[in-house]
Amino acid sequence: MKIAIGSDNLGYGLKQEIIQELIKQGHELKDYGSFEGEACDYSDVALLVADAVAAKEYQRGILICGTGIGMQIAANKVEGAYAAVCHDIYSTERSILSNNVNIMCMGAIVIGSATAKTLVDKWLSLEFKESPSLRKINKIKEIEKRSNRGKAYEINA
Repeated sequence: MKIAIGSDNLGYGLKQEIIQELIKQGHELKDYGSFEGEACDYSDVALLVADAVAAKEYQRGILICGTGIGMQIAANKVEGAYAAVCHDIYSTERSILSNNVNIMCMGAIVIGSATAKTLVDKWLSLEFKESPSLRKINKIKEIEKRSNRGKAYEINA
């Protein structure tokens, strides 16, 4: 699977561990930062990953910051990007099966490495199938169109 991945400096270490696991499993990855020793704003990285996933350059995205919350909020501002914080198996499963999210967000301060790897493996193994949830997802897409939140912009530091 083609996966876009990114973190801020708080999520850097966990991101590196996940990257190594995903490479071993044969996934194709693009790392959008942060990079070793680099401080950055989570919103900048979230925008890069969300844009790439929404443009269908990558099938899924993974974002890691301290809590996962900031990354989720920022990624969800991009039209076509659907992000969820996943810190447990049930939420991880439902993020795909009920909500068809394409970006998983995690908090490196909230969960440990072993849990994160388990959740990533579970999330990547799931596929959305049409269900009663499709009607709800389509309503979200209508809200998205109405809000015009997909306008192109650049973040200036």
